[in-house]
Amino acid sequence: MTAPATALFVGDVSLDTTVVIDHVPEADEKVHSSALVEDVGGVVTNAAIACRLAGVPATLVAALGDDLAGQICRARLHVHGIEPNVATRQGITSRALIMLDGHGEKRLVLAAGVSLAPDERTCLDVDLVNASWLHTAAYDRPATIALVDRCRTTAIPWSLDLEPATLGDGLASLRRCLDGAATVFVNARAAALLGPDPAGTLLAAGVRQVICTLGADGARLHTTAEEVLVAAPTSAEPVVDTTGAGDCLAGTYIAALCSGRDPADALRRAVTAASMSCRRLGGPASYSRRDDVQNALAATEHAAAGTAPSAESER
Repeated sequence: MTAPATALFVGDVSLDTTVVIDHVPEADEKVHSSALVEDVGGVVTNAAIACRLAGVPATLVAALGDDLAGQICRARLHVHGIEPNVATRQGITSRALIMLDGHGEKRLVLAAGVSLAPDERTCLDVDLVNASWLHTAAYDRPATIALVDRCRTTAIPWSLDLEPATLGDGLASLRRCLDGAATVFVNARAAALLGPDPAGTLLAAGVRQVICTLGADGARLHTTAEEVLVAAPTSAEPVVDTTGAGDCLAGTYIAALCSGRDPADALRRAVTAASMSCRRLGGPASYSRRDDVQNALAATEHAAAGTAPSAESER
């Protein structure tokens, strides 16, 4: 019996410590936190967890340091239902300190370690036999190119989270990763680094779909043929924590595509899941399961139509 097709996530892992504070401290000032959450994180890791919660098996290929933070991350991955293919390296695991204000907006400090990306050898050796999709971020350029070249050869669709930290030297060194990419996710900060027409720039580089995340405004899907704007659903619940919302969107979107949904429907589900995650504290701990997202989406659609959702529409 062959194993079920899975979405493969290759990239960063970090141990995230989130604190809620009244204000960012001044020089030599001490402030007290009203809440603290510690959990596994990372752009690609968060997306893998969101994908699994959306109903599609997800495999994570990554590296961890040989420190206590690495042990905690490995344990938390198991709690989130991710069976990782993780190598242990000598050195520190990446750590992120996330400071939240009263509006849920974050300030993040990353101490990058050996878990920022798996190396090129790992990417050349990883088993792609049962992979139906691959998602990554280009923190290690040679490793990402090796991985994408293998996807191109085996006709596996791939997506890329285009992080601002990977755009220091522009798109020139990324073009081999972008040409033929099924989807590229780009947030407002990364988009600003790409000039006045970020979606057009990426499409011209060979990307088939560009998803620009717009924070509280939702997200916009761009192809050479159309643009689809999906607004974030309204909610009476306040925004608590925006950490990992874009990663939640990416993982949910990938799961929906792997489940056979069209891009517009997939984006509606992804925006709903990301918006729901902002109403609770933490990154992956705030993500919702597929049925909860479906129920929220159905309620929003029927509220707009002035009708009550049926049991059939919530499936």
